[in-house]
Amino acid sequence: MLSFLTSFTLPLASLEVGHHFYWQIGNLKVHGQVFIVSWIVIGLLVFASIAATRNIQRVPNGIQNLMEYALEFVREIAKNQLGEKEYRPWLPFIGTLFLFIFVSNWSGALVPWKLIKLPEGELAAPTNDINTTVALALLVSLAYFYAGFRKRGLGYFGKYIQPTPILLPIAVLEDFTKPLSLSFRLFGNILADELVVAVLVLLVPLFVPLPVMLLGLFTSAIQALVFSTLAGAYIHEALEGHGGEEHGEH
Repeated sequence: MLSFLTSFTLPLASLEVGHHFYWQIGNLKVHGQVFIVSWIVIGLLVFASIAATRNIQRVPNGIQNLMEYALEFVREIAKNQLGEKEYRPWLPFIGTLFLFIFVSNWSGALVPWKLIKLPEGELAAPTNDINTTVALALLVSLAYFYAGFRKRGLGYFGKYIQPTPILLPIAVLEDFTKPLSLSFRLFGNILADELVVAVLVLLVPLFVPLPVMLLGLFTSAIQALVFSTLAGAYIHEALEGHGGEEHGEH
């Protein structure tokens, strides 16, 4: 019986860190397993959106009710960070970040990707790859630079020398640390969770790791919330100078 459990759990418990399934696209080498699972996650979100809006009911039920709840949840995230007047243009961006990260994280916790064999590496949540989390963090950086520049023009860059030009290096360093902290926080938590579950499944299979897996689901949801909340906060920070002047005038 023990040998049966061991042979069954070993494929689920093995976790290869640093081994990847590469695709060669011209001179570019990309991580194929990240693209595969990312497309699956995007496909699920697109399918859910189409299914929820194909036959809209006045009293929602089923998938429509679930998607309306998700929309209300991400609307609250954006509204709490950006305010009633500013949140609407940024709702699609913040909502997409939250939903993609949330479904990606849960896909790693719920789907036994390791049963699918690849020539090298293994399928896992896209967010347990540092390249994915860095790309998401850079999108957030571009978003808040765009928000500030669009709102205040070249005056946005005046923040780097306020209240004194001596603070310029610190202000520039802060713009580098924001995407770094976003990407490493998400990557580290998701990878650590999968490693802990993999080790526990190997050592004490079946029932003992279940509480840890449930905790991993909770942590995955929190990480999606934290990432999207910080994205909204950074965008608000880029806008608040102009917004502060407007509030001051009123």
